[in-house]
Parts: sequence; structure tokens; C-alpha cells
Amino acid sequence: MLDSILRPIKDHLLSPLTRTPIGRLPPLAISAFGLGASISAAIAAWQLRPALAVALWLVGRVADGLDGAVARSTDRSSDAGGLLDFVFDSIGYAAIPIGLAFGIDDRGTWIATAVLLATFYVNSVALGYVSALLEKRSPDTETLDRATSAIHPRGLVEGAETIVFFAIALAFNNIAATVWWVMATAVLLTAIERVRWALNTLQ
Repeated sequence: MLDSILRPIKDHLLSPLTRTPIGRLPPLAISAFGLGASISAAIAAWQLRPALAVALWLVGRVADGLDGAVARSTDRSSDAGGLLDFVFDSIGYAAIPIGLAFGIDDRGTWIATAVLLATFYVNSVALGYVSALLEKRSPDTETLDRATSAIHPRGLVEGAETIVFFAIALAFNNIAATVWWVMATAVLLTAIERVRWALNTLQ
């Protein structure tokens, strides 16, 4: 929901880093570092170390934004890089809830985690298929986000909202199950809205 608004701000804040030695790194290496940080955050969550988990999660998200900024500033953007970035993000998004579930290890958290991951699955299918149809038809509409490798309609839960939900759950693991239920509801609404939008737009 907020990604299109926050992306120019994010790019402005990260721009100075692209002119440091970091800017000479391969974008894929930065993406891989971000994935490693997210998996490390999941491990920290499993060990119930909230401060470390939040710090690692945010480091991973900075890397996730930096890889694209470096790729664009050095003219190394590619569809392959965009695909791997999306896959790496998906791995991190799955690892964090699972890590917390292992750490808390109660029935309620496991159920909330399963429901959350199920909504991720439904939303990913909806997003992927709608994105493929949009690429096929190449519509010209302001409702599309063309700042990423694949075009797709905006949603209630995008990258910015995911960062906030995950940070809250990691910081306050005693309410993680509640956070997951709220997020699962929002993600499901996002998937439904994307399908509804596609049915109305792609007739």
C-alpha cells in the first residue's frame, strides 16, 4: 500500500551508499547478504533473542532495498536479478514466522503461523498470475507499479507493511500470534482485492 510512496524516499536515503565501495559489489551479492540476514533473524527469533532478531531483520531489509539501488545506479538491472530478489524475499518471509513458531512453540502460535503462510501462498499465486497477465497485455494504467522487475497492482500489504508487521512480532514475541492473525487477514484481503481488480480490468 505504501511502497510506491516510500520508494522514492528509500532510494534517496540509499543513494549515498551506492557511491561507496558497496556500489561496486554485484547486486546479487547484496541480495544474498540480505537473505542471510533474514535467515539469521529467524534463527535469533527461534532462540528468543528479540533485539538481535529485529536488528538482523532490518539489516536484511536495508540490503533488500540497496541491491536494486546499486543495480540501477550502475546500470546492472536485470530480470534475472529481479527474480532472484523476489525468491530471496519469499524465503525470508517464510523463515521469520517459522523461526518464531519454533521459539515460542505453542499450539496457538503454530496455528497462526500456518494460517499466515497459507495467505502468503494464496497472495503469491494471485500476484504472480495477475502480474503475468498484465505483462502479456501491457496495459497502461496508473494502478500498476512499474518500479519493479514485474508490473503488478498495488495491495494493502506490500513490502513496507511486511517490515512493520515482522518487526513488531519479532520485538514482542508474546503477541506474535495476534500479529500473525492481523497480518493474515490483511494479506488475504490483499489477494482478494488483486483478483477482483484483475477480473474487472482484464476482461
